[in-house]
Amino acid sequence: MPPRLFTLPEAEALLPRITPILEAIRDARRAVAAGEAELDRLLAPTRSNGHGVDPSKLEESRAATMRAMAELRARSAELDALGVELKDPDTGLVDFQSRRQGRIVYLCWRLGEPRIDWWHELDAGFAGRRRLDRDERP
Repeated sequence: MPPRLFTLPEAEALLPRITPILEAIRDARRAVAAGEAELDRLLAPTRSNGHGVDPSKLEESRAATMRAMAELRARSAELDALGVELKDPDTGLVDFQSRRQGRIVYLCWRLGEPRIDWWHELDAGFAGRRRLDRDERP
């Protein structure tokens, strides 16, 4: 199925819906990172001097990390279903494919921005963002 093409008003109308999804993704990423660090800490003694770990703490940490990973996958799938491309889960950076002057480009938005003010070519990425002229519709 071809990617969904958004108009600027359509993409902006989705912002209230995707904001909590992106916040959940960001929080899940943090939880995964914290869980992995905790697992490393719990397992470190087994690597150095052969001491065991508390199996209940290890299982609890693994379970929490797995729950965070599942949340991350589920929330990412929600964005996919909407046709929104997640570019940076830590900052909530997303792109919406759009048509601009006869070619496909990305409307670019990051969590916390009040509206979509940026666009870039498909191969340009965040560094290639250009400000939208609000009077000119993509």
